Amino acid sequence: MGTQALSKPVPIQHFGTELRKFPEPTFSRIDQVIRFLQSTPVASETLAPYLTWDRQHYTRNLIDKTSLYELVAICWEVGQASSIHNHREQNCWMAVPIGRLQVENYRTISQNLDAGTCELETADTVEMNPLQPCAVDPLEPVHRVYNAREFNQRAVSLHVYSRPFDTCVVYSQERRTCGVIRLHYQTEYGKPVKSGN
Repeated sequence: MGTQALSKPVPIQHFGTELRKFPEPTFSRIDQVIRFLQSTPVASETLAPYLTWDRQHYTRNLIDKTSLYELVAICWEVGQASSIHNHREQNCWMAVPIGRLQVENYRTISQNLDAGTCELETADTVEMNPLQPCAVDPLEPVHRVYNAREFNQRAVSLHVYSRPFDTCVVYSQERRTCGVIRLHYQTEYGKPVKSGN
């Protein structure tokens, strides 16, 4: 069994300051940011100002945003899941400072956005937890995230998206349909977003 050195968790403010130091080319590849997530775990208690919970749906909470990336905390009640979706050809890295989450990856066999049709096949499933961040594969970026009922605890994931985007494509594997949706935050920088924004 391999051993992994545990780095001391850092406050989210320190994490954000270090992320801002990366030059633009860093965000066009996967390796450097995933190493940063592996070596710079976030102290969960420092996330408290950014966390909101909703029993009906996971929440998206903006922590930091530049022209190169956005940093979002997503709060998952037990059993909550995202739709199957992509990231509009942007890179994404995810860490889970609280709880555990599953990431189910898909291969896109065909997609016609104008017609709203697609065909997907399940590729694999990986677990994210405080020791195991992950990056979305730019070649196979379609996935869904869920807080499995058997985990029986809330979870929080930190997502670094490069570059920021406000729409994505969602898919239904069963119906073989796809379409574009607009993304919203529940909070920005720790403050609730007014309805209609």
